[in-house]
Amino acid sequence: MPRIDRLKSVAVVRTPRVMQLEGMFDLPATERSSVQINAHLPLEDRPWNIGLIVGPSGCGKTTLARELFPDECDTRFDWPTDRSLIDAFPPSMAIKEITGLLSSVGFSSPPSWLRPFGRLSNGEQFRATLARALAEQPELTVVDEFTSIVDRTVAKIASAAVARTVRHRSESSMAPKRFVAISCHYDVLDWLCPDWTYEPASEEFQWRCERRRPGITLDIARVHRKAWQLFGKHHYLSSDINSLAKCFVAFVEGLPAAFTAVMSFPHPTHSGWREHRTVCLPDYQGVGIGNRISEHVASLFKATSKPYYSTTSHPAMIRHRARSPLWKMTRKPSMVSSRRHSGITKRDCCSSYGRITASFEYVGAADQHPKLDELIGPSPKRSRL
Repeated sequence: MPRIDRLKSVAVVRTPRVMQLEGMFDLPATERSSVQINAHLPLEDRPWNIGLIVGPSGCGKTTLARELFPDECDTRFDWPTDRSLIDAFPPSMAIKEITGLLSSVGFSSPPSWLRPFGRLSNGEQFRATLARALAEQPELTVVDEFTSIVDRTVAKIASAAVARTVRHRSESSMAPKRFVAISCHYDVLDWLCPDWTYEPASEEFQWRCERRRPGITLDIARVHRKAWQLFGKHHYLSSDINSLAKCFVAFVEGLPAAFTAVMSFPHPTHSGWREHRTVCLPDYQGVGIGNRISEHVASLFKATSKPYYSTTSHPAMIRHRARSPLWKMTRKPSMVSSRRHSGITKRDCCSSYGRITASFEYVGAADQHPKLDELIGPSPKRSRL
């Protein structure tokens, strides 16, 4: 529908209060309130994946979207109050599809997936709604009030995550996937990277070429293991941490975003290091920060000339490492059945018993950091947090 010309009106019941309001603000007496919509959006001229209707409140964004996409514009879902979040997704979806979709929009916290929607934070609810909209409207997803209920850091990170998801889903299927965001916030523009934008206030439509989102600068520092208190409840496996772990935190603009801990890996012939914990806070999930700190820390310990290993059951991390040239898969996803595996007992809090996991060795370059001894040496007495 390239052009829309509509006159939308609604009856005004002239109650005493309405007449008082007319007198107070010198409004003309009227029987109807009308809004004229004139818009030209040449959406059929080019292929596209992502669009953004943006402008201040009251400029007609939602009204226009309902005219353009009448069947997709309502993303208000019924969420069960007594069941886990994952049970709200369509019955036809396999659990791997659900968890993969949640992870792809930056909601990679399995402990939170077990809670009902109403018990999640605003940021988690926003991302869960995005995932469900993509699940139930896979060909064309329209989200009104995009990022309106979350702070601006979450808004930017989530925009980048959903953009990557939509384009990946489109590239991996025969039919194009389309996503339209409706928002009053212009700060998501560079992170969502839409193929087109429309501003109802100025009636301006613009095609845009695909651009790289803004970079995210990480400040990764060695910290005391007490920093784990901030991250533990978000880890998919356990809230415990070994007292001998060497801990690191990635900061974004001075705020903690992700955590990685490393342990010594004793072995008769292949002793080295192993990743003990890696977790990214929910507000920063979906743009690769967790993988980035994991790989940076691995490169530091690789500089000791000892191998660096990691075992994980997180689907998103397994997928990333399986494709990355920085990691070599040493064991395909499977369930460990032996009571002992590489010297790690069942009582070890990192044991992979009862879970499908995959094992990897870091094969990327070593980081010969000038302060390497300080970074991987004894634990600091104080934490930056």
